[in-house]
Amino acid sequence: MLAKHARHRPDHLAVVFGQRRVVYSDFDRRTNRVANAFRTLGIVKGDKVATFLSNSLELLEVYWAAAKIGAVVVPLSPLLRGKGLATLLRDADVGLVVTEEAVAPFLDEVRPDLGAKGPERPVLIDGQGRKGYGSYQALVDAANDAAPGVAVSGDDPYNIMYSSGTTGLPKGIVLSQGVRALYGTLFGLAWRMGPESVALHAGSLCFNGAFLTLMPAFVLGSTFVLHHHFDPEAVIDTIARERVTHMFMVPSQIVALFGSPRFTAANLPSLRMLGAVGAPFHAEHREELARRVPGVFHELYGLTEGFMTILDKDQYAAKPTSVGVPPPFSEMRIVDENRADVAVGEVGEIIGRSPLLMSGYHGRPDLTREVIVDGWLHSGDLGYVDEDGFLYLVDRVKDMLISGGVNVYPRDIEEIVVRHPAVREAAVFGVPSDKWGESPVAAVILREPGAVSADELRDWINARVEARYQQVQEVVIADDFPRSAAGKTLKRVMREPYWAGRKTRI
Repeated sequence: MLAKHARHRPDHLAVVFGQRRVVYSDFDRRTNRVANAFRTLGIVKGDKVATFLSNSLELLEVYWAAAKIGAVVVPLSPLLRGKGLATLLRDADVGLVVTEEAVAPFLDEVRPDLGAKGPERPVLIDGQGRKGYGSYQALVDAANDAAPGVAVSGDDPYNIMYSSGTTGLPKGIVLSQGVRALYGTLFGLAWRMGPESVALHAGSLCFNGAFLTLMPAFVLGSTFVLHHHFDPEAVIDTIARERVTHMFMVPSQIVALFGSPRFTAANLPSLRMLGAVGAPFHAEHREELARRVPGVFHELYGLTEGFMTILDKDQYAAKPTSVGVPPPFSEMRIVDENRADVAVGEVGEIIGRSPLLMSGYHGRPDLTREVIVDGWLHSGDLGYVDEDGFLYLVDRVKDMLISGGVNVYPRDIEEIVVRHPAVREAAVFGVPSDKWGESPVAAVILREPGAVSADELRDWINARVEARYQQVQEVVIADDFPRSAAGKTLKRVMREPYWAGRKTRI
């Protein structure tokens, strides 16, 4: 893709990162140099290259350089530490780590357990002379910019994407070169992107949701604008300055945009699509987005493992609480515990199959067989379809709690909680109860500190839920939630053991 754009539209802007603006011809040459530098380090097709980096131009370079030589990119969150970092590096059998000065000390802590070899493994994109590290820049400067000429096929692995661990230990999801190419074509079609589009990504680039606009941008030859980190005011400034047309965010980031009075359609005339991904986007927040910037909302529900549904912006008015339908060449079923299809409107597990399906979990064929049965990916999520085939999420199987013998879906309660004018975000989870088995607890982040007390909010919620078993035992007011690198709320952490004694409570 890069070579094609470098030849046919060499001066078109490819990447914007801070003050750096790179056209396609230069980006193609630069990634050739990085690819050839990796080869001088002994990296060959199939070897694993981990990135332990915050968002940077170099991180993007590694993604594309690895593709050119058939190396497998393992994006690791720069928030990883200690045992968690060492576990993933070992699990992926990483041959090279590209990192930065800010997090290199955390890599140093675990390197004795990894058998790292030689001063050039890992390499550092910044800083000088750190013992045991090679210089990324020096290696790239010494390499040539000719295309590496490695034969790569669509079935070759390209990524090992580690799950966020929202429901347990991370699993390495292997995605092929062909799947990533289809991300570019299928999602580019869904978002109505073209060569003239400008995509902005302000979240973590190691999150799979980043590829929803990254791949279409580079397959189509669009412009990809990358921020170092998420900042609501900087996002609004960039949309206006760069005339951004497309972006995807996790719901908590969109909610943060609501805090700015400048987040209005009048201030963002170029915006054509704002997509939500990675967590449920509650109806109250959908409605506020539709009021602020109408006609741009898309939602993608799905799993990195390879099944998605899309609610198009033109379908939102008719199906405002749906998460849409599968894209072309994908199929969906709702099944019971015996894997039999359920009736329209009946809740069951969401399963699907598509050409975006993972190759499997890295080194875990047993887990792969558990989730992919007869070609169908079992999501572990509960939902139902309406008479038009649109999907409605109910909750994750693992988030559901049983109170007094009744199934309780936290998302139903969350939809009530976020309608309180003082609440910015909410997360409901189950805690052990001697009387009921489990009881729901609501954790909230307020728009303004002190706007409402926990007891007042508990009473307000319990007066509005539909059933007694949905009444919350307690409200915990917090300054923030435990989150993954992508911004997903980690209810698993909240439950174990009940948010570490509620130390984050205000």
